[in-house]
Amino acid sequence: MSTSSVYHEKQMRQLCALHALNNLFQGDHSYTKTELDNICNNLSPNVWVNPHRSLLGLGNYDINVIMTALQKRNFEAVWFDKRKDPCCINFDETYGFILNIPSDYKFGIVTLPLRRRHWIAVRRIGDNYYNLDSKLHQPELIGNESDTLQFFREQLTQENQQRELFIILEHKEDKTTAQRWEKKKNILLPFSQ
Repeated sequence: MSTSSVYHEKQMRQLCALHALNNLFQGDHSYTKTELDNICNNLSPNVWVNPHRSLLGLGNYDINVIMTALQKRNFEAVWFDKRKDPCCINFDETYGFILNIPSDYKFGIVTLPLRRRHWIAVRRIGDNYYNLDSKLHQPELIGNESDTLQFFREQLTQENQQRELFIILEHKEDKTTAQRWEKKKNILLPFSQ
């Protein structure tokens, strides 16, 4: 599959969380800024400064907004403990991934000494996984599951970088979250007589 057939929203203002959600779902079940702003207001009603988005209300949504938006579409986000190796992830059960990485704050061509957070979707489309970062000019092919594991290892082990990975699962009533996203380990039981 060529990258031209992959849905990809590009970065506008501070709306990377909105773009990550829409890129994750490939344009199906698209979210709007109004919808995410309403989630912010419901999470923290009657406050003058909403803690779930930027001070000016231009976006920069936090994980609480993303998790609530996913729940409205019958999905859930599970935080990945980066002390573990990503090889424990059961790719067959995951819908996709959202990464949170540090990002420089730019004002025109000037980079300010402030750090903010940036949301990136990663998803399998066809036989391959794609980096659907809204700051990219086009989706970036990561490759197969092994390539994606290496991509996650590199992302999560960068020094001095606070990076987080969230596993996106479709909500299922009959299974707990931990039973679905983590690969089963082969457990050898002692022989009993």
